[in-house]
Amino acid sequence: MSDKLKTLNVQVETWRVLQSLRVTKGITMRELADSVLMNPPTLTKLVDRMVADGLVQRQLSPHDQRRVYLALTDLGVKLSDEIVLHVEEQNDRIIETIGSEKAQLLREALQTLT
Repeated sequence: MSDKLKTLNVQVETWRVLQSLRVTKGITMRELADSVLMNPPTLTKLVDRMVADGLVQRQLSPHDQRRVYLALTDLGVKLSDEIVLHVEEQNDRIIETIGSEKAQLLREALQTLT
């Protein structure tokens, strides 16, 4: 997977942020930091780059001007969709290699770690 991300010029951390924002709409930096397991200063720099690249946008809360939410832009959604296709292909190859029962055990084992 990391080879495919390199061809797309995407860091693993960027992909984790894209995926988290894809799944959770209207998330704060603090919530995102917890979700992607990154310290806030590092995440802020990454998000700043993603904003500059047009992948993410910051939105002020209509209820609390101190609160800022993050969301994917159309370009961010497009890139995320492209990466998800490759993730699904990789998952299919794993299932072909180890079988569906072992793949399910692997999923369950990984879920207990999170």
